[in-house]
Amino acid sequence: MSITEQLIHNTVRIESFFEEGTGTGTGFFFEFEIDDKKVPCIVTNKHVIRDPKLGDAQKGKIIFKLRNPKDEWDVGQNFTVDIDNFAKSWIMHPDVNVDLCIYPIAPLLSEISKKGKNPFFISIPESLIPTKSDEDEFTALEEILMVGYPNGIWDQKNNLPILRKGITATHISHDYNGREEFLIDAACFPGSSGSPVFLLNLNGYSDKKGNTILGGVRIKFLGVLYAGPQHTASGDIEIIDVPTIQKPVSLITIPNNLGFIIKSRKIQEFKKVLNDLINNK
Repeated sequence: MSITEQLIHNTVRIESFFEEGTGTGTGFFFEFEIDDKKVPCIVTNKHVIRDPKLGDAQKGKIIFKLRNPKDEWDVGQNFTVDIDNFAKSWIMHPDVNVDLCIYPIAPLLSEISKKGKNPFFISIPESLIPTKSDEDEFTALEEILMVGYPNGIWDQKNNLPILRKGITATHISHDYNGREEFLIDAACFPGSSGSPVFLLNLNGYSDKKGNTILGGVRIKFLGVLYAGPQHTASGDIEIIDVPTIQKPVSLITIPNNLGFIIKSRKIQEFKKVLNDLINNK
């Protein structure tokens, strides 16, 4: 598979069922390495499953792709998993100010396997998270790719996400307003919450010294979309979470086509929690 074909198998559409309605968000597969063990998880935003206004999602739905006997993607074949007590199934980021949560899916995969199904997905490895030296080599303007389900839109038959291209709007190597975040210039709509954002150069790139590197592919996992600035019809500027539920409101908000991205290194802060769980601490 090409890099972009692999990326369309990295995400999963999340449906969260609240007492007042159903919301959609984006999750993606990430593989932690703990004591030489691989721990697969789904990552998304906290507010996808625990809405500040609507409370906890009581139920959730995740639709997995399936593998065929050749260990390849079985096109059009899916398996739906309905999960009760959905919000309680997730581990919240230890920092209350970081809008991330994870769902360790090894037990879920085991249950699916008992039903004779073999899910197909491609996880992001920890090695794709840029190091500090990697960040220092990034320029102020880099090409990015975001994968997700804006406005809940997806290829339902094939269970595939939507790809959105854009650029960085602030320098990745600097923490925006002192938080481990940066901004992207891309269309960010409801349902995109939890979308992974990648630096992706398919046909070369220019480095900080102005040198052009031809050929080859450069890819790094930069972070996770969680919010975006919007302005109201009256002209007020507000920073709001990218919502998971679309509801009629009296105040019209218009996206500024900017997105707030939590840097991918914040995901590594789940490792201590997972390590404690694995070792029953």
